[in-house]
Amino acid sequence: MSVHLRAAMTSLPAYVAGKKSPGAIVLASNESPYGLLPSVAAVIARYADGVSRYPDMGSTRLIAAIAAHHGVDPERIAVGAGSVEVCGQLATAAVGAGDEVLFGWRAFEAYPIITAVAGGKAVKVPLTDDHVHDVDAMAAAVTDRTRLVFLCNPNNPTGTVVGEAELRRLVDNVPDDVLVVIDEAYHEYADPVAAPDATLLFPDRPNVAITRTFSKAYALAGLRVGYCVGAPEVISAVRKCQVPFSVNALAQEAAIAALGDAEEVARRAKLTVAERDRVRGALVDAGYEVPRSQGNFVWLALGDRTVDFGQFCNDGGVIVRPFAGEGVRVTIGAPGENDRFLELARAFRTS
Repeated sequence: MSVHLRAAMTSLPAYVAGKKSPGAIVLASNESPYGLLPSVAAVIARYADGVSRYPDMGSTRLIAAIAAHHGVDPERIAVGAGSVEVCGQLATAAVGAGDEVLFGWRAFEAYPIITAVAGGKAVKVPLTDDHVHDVDAMAAAVTDRTRLVFLCNPNNPTGTVVGEAELRRLVDNVPDDVLVVIDEAYHEYADPVAAPDATLLFPDRPNVAITRTFSKAYALAGLRVGYCVGAPEVISAVRKCQVPFSVNALAQEAAIAALGDAEEVARRAKLTVAERDRVRGALVDAGYEVPRSQGNFVWLALGDRTVDFGQFCNDGGVIVRPFAGEGVRVTIGAPGENDRFLELARAFRTS
């Protein structure tokens, strides 16, 4: 007799991580190409012995540092092992069996997985023809069963953004008892005029939570630290849903150090933004459809040629992230890595 498992597990897709291959240029996982921040490297060397002990389960110092960074009370901050875990904590806190979770599609591929794990029903609202979230369609899709709305801004994998007017319109048209989660994992790479800081737009909206991560611009993808900013009653519930000790001691100290290295983080982000715009311009000149990105990646809308393009790049020693039938997401690496990718992209057009 087999163990009884939830029926939803049969159809639940596994999260697909970017490939790793020895010797290849990896442009598939939206990682920073610049390595550890100097301040973080020093902290890791100093605190490495501390990993034999359990960490502070409440992440007290880290939460205080994040709260100070945003100018809010610590009771408005919850942390987790990357912003993906925090999104899962939010879903666990808000979604019950059969409840609806609404998001644009395509967006972050973890959203439908998080929804299914929480027992909810995913409602996918197509992006516009310009690969942007259709906030009016999203608001219209809300029903009395909707408990949570995810909006990834900038959007992963398309890189497109929803501006201030559209963000406000979405929040204003969602009932006050529906939680709106604005996922700002790529905030540090975005033009603040195009993609405003949602923590400043909605400081007093109890049904809005904003997630951030240390995995991208802060270059801590392997240590897994993310957080959300929200109303105290939401944060209290989210903290209860965190796996105990999921943010380890080394990760806590590294994140605190990274927050204090804002000038270097900004300098590196500017390098990535300059490369991103250079790569996009070259791809457009080569005849590709590439929406303007505000993340640390670009999106090539390739449709039926997506898988072939991904394989072509892989055979050429560059790993990208294909989404079959839709497009390819390419992380912005160091200049030489980007040049190699562009060589392959131009060669594919004539293959």
